[in-house]
Amino acid sequence: MSPRAPGSPQARTEARWGAIFAAPALLLIVVILLAPLAVLVALSATDYRLGAIAVRMIGLDNYAAMFADPVFQRSLRNTFLYVAFVLPVAVFGGLGVALLVHARIRTRTIYEVIYFLPVTSTLVAMATVWQFMLHPTLGPVTPLLADLGFGRIDLLNDPDFALGTLALIGIWQLIGFNMVLFLAGLSAIPRELYEAAALDGARYGADRFLRVTWPLLGPTTMFVTVTSTVTAFKVFDTVVVLTRGGPLGSTETLLYILYLEGFQYFRMGYAAAMTVVLLVFLAGLSILQARVLERKVHYA
Repeated sequence: MSPRAPGSPQARTEARWGAIFAAPALLLIVVILLAPLAVLVALSATDYRLGAIAVRMIGLDNYAAMFADPVFQRSLRNTFLYVAFVLPVAVFGGLGVALLVHARIRTRTIYEVIYFLPVTSTLVAMATVWQFMLHPTLGPVTPLLADLGFGRIDLLNDPDFALGTLALIGIWQLIGFNMVLFLAGLSAIPRELYEAAALDGARYGADRFLRVTWPLLGPTTMFVTVTSTVTAFKVFDTVVVLTRGGPLGSTETLLYILYLEGFQYFRMGYAAAMTVVLLVFLAGLSILQARVLERKVHYA
């Protein structure tokens, strides 16, 4: 029998040492990820309120109440609308900016810093700046819209425009991060492929993009799409700072409602049920996106 054959003393020794070296990482996974998740699921089946001594198991009552709650339904609708607006613009906008910046030579670094600046800034601080800019009397945006013939629109206090305004701020923040990821993908494409495509008749930039750039950016596009989706669903900071869910609930999102239930109304069991639903939905959506996009990905 070979020294490394399964069941041999050397193989058992290697397996034993492998388990020993993997144990710290496994312990961290259990303590940091699995144990809190188990507590969260257990808490979602109770009527626990923050500070309460008595806790009663109520099974799936929190989930039933949640899906019958009009506030939850409205926050779910607002979140989907926000993601539907932010996701395509953030992904394809990041790709477009990356293509433009990648073509620069001397000024590339300057544009990279400009577009990446929103990512490095604290979102709460930048939200305060946006609050000033969008102020109906003090900020410059409302007078500018009035001069352009749109009238004096209070973007943060009008139910028809508030959610779209938050979505624009979300796009402003995401495009710089996506640009950096696409730039990394563009830099990894060999120049020889473009030369070969030109010899095959791809003389125009659009032809080279469709034949070479877009297929080879498949892995990057898949990663950017999944991360942008998760980020968009977790919108919270701008809602808290700028609108607090208003006006008339038009900007209430899942994470904001979850925060209110847990830390304003102290209904921790109900908030835990909301968190479980959000996690399950994000995990399922990420897996679905990965599988759909994986079929169209070409790995170099």
